[in-house]
Amino acid sequence: MDARAPRNFAIDCLRGVAILLVVVHHLALPFRLPLAPSLLGPWVPKRLIDALSFNGYEAVFLFFVISGFLITTRILERHGDLRRVDLGAFYLARARRILPLLLVVLGVLTLLAALGVPDFAPSSRQSIGGLLGSALTFTFNWYEGRTGWAPAAWDVLWSLSIEEVFYVAFPLLCLALPRPLLVVALAVLALSLLPLRALVPISNEVWWEKAYLPGMSAIAWGVLAALAARRWRPAPRDARALAIFGGFCVLLVIGWGDLVHRHLFKSGMYGLCLGTCAMLIAFRAHAPAPAPRRGLGWLARMGRLSYELYLTHMLVVLATVALYRATWGQAQTWTFVVYLPAVAVCVLLAATVERVMTRALSALRRPASADRRTGAGTPG
Repeated sequence: MDARAPRNFAIDCLRGVAILLVVVHHLALPFRLPLAPSLLGPWVPKRLIDALSFNGYEAVFLFFVISGFLITTRILERHGDLRRVDLGAFYLARARRILPLLLVVLGVLTLLAALGVPDFAPSSRQSIGGLLGSALTFTFNWYEGRTGWAPAAWDVLWSLSIEEVFYVAFPLLCLALPRPLLVVALAVLALSLLPLRALVPISNEVWWEKAYLPGMSAIAWGVLAALAARRWRPAPRDARALAIFGGFCVLLVIGWGDLVHRHLFKSGMYGLCLGTCAMLIAFRAHAPAPAPRRGLGWLARMGRLSYELYLTHMLVVLATVALYRATWGQAQTWTFVVYLPAVAVCVLLAATVERVMTRALSALRRPASADRRTGAGTPG
C-alpha cells in the first residue's frame, strides 16, 4: 500500500481494485451498511454482492504481493542488485514515505479516542497509550492479539505493521545472504503461507487473521516475482496470456473463494498470490497503451493514492455509517445509495491529504537545501 515506484498504469489499476475492495468491505460489513438487505439485493446475484463485500482481507494480501514487487523492483533499478542495497537510503526512503502521514493519522485517532468517540476509543482491555505505542513500533498485531480487536478506526494498522517489520529485515537479508540462498529462503517463506496460517487456531480470530508470517509470505511472493521479471521479459503475446491467467486466478478466488477452498485443499491464497504475480510480471513487461486511461483513470488514481486511502478511509466509513443511521435508523433498505458518494469522499480526502502532505514536506526540505547551497547553518 505504501510502495512508491515509477508509474505503471496497469499496476496502478490493480492497486486501485485492491483498495476499492477494502473500502467497500469496511462499508458492507453486516453490522454497518450491508448491500444484500437493501433494495438492490434482490436484483444483483448474491455471489457478486459477496465478492464485492467480503474480500477486504484478500485485497490486503493483494497489496502485500504488489508491495514486495514494487519495492524490490525499485531496489533493482537503483542499485542493479539486491546485494548492493544502500541501507541508510532504503530506511530513510521508507521513513519519509510512511511516517509523516502515519503520525498525522495517529494524532487524529488519539484525539478522537481521548474524546471517547465510539469506534475510536479503546476497550477496557486496551489503552490509548497501548494503541499508539504499538502502532508506532509496528507491534500493533501483537497488541491486538493480547487485548482483542482494536477500535474500528485503529484496526487497519495491522497490515502496516506486517509490511514494516518485513522491510526492516529484508535489506539486511539481501546484504547477508548469497543470492541463491536468499531466493531459496524467500521461496520457502512464500510456499509456507498456508502452513503458517494453519499453526494459528481459528478460534483465535484476531491472531489468525493478523499473524505476521502469513502476510510476510505474500510479500515474499512479490519479491520473487520482481526477481523473475528482472530476468524474464515475456513477448507481448505471452504477456497477454500471462495477464489473462493471472486475472483468472485472482477472479476465481475473489468470486468463488468458497469453492476454491472447498475443492482445492484451501489453496485460495496461493492462487491469489500466483495470479497477482503473473499479472505484475506481464504488466511490468508491457504496459498497456494510453487508450485505457480514459475509462480507468479514476481506478489508477485510487491505486496511486492507496496508502493515503488506506490510512484515512475509516474516517469516512464511520462518518457515513453514523450519518446513515441518523437519517434512516437501523433500516437497511437504502444502504446501497451511500457507496458511490462514500468512495468519492474517500478519494477526495486522500487526494487532499496527499497534496497537503507533499507541499508541507517540500516546504520543510526547501530551507535545508538552501542552507546547503549557501553554507548557512553549517558548523565552523
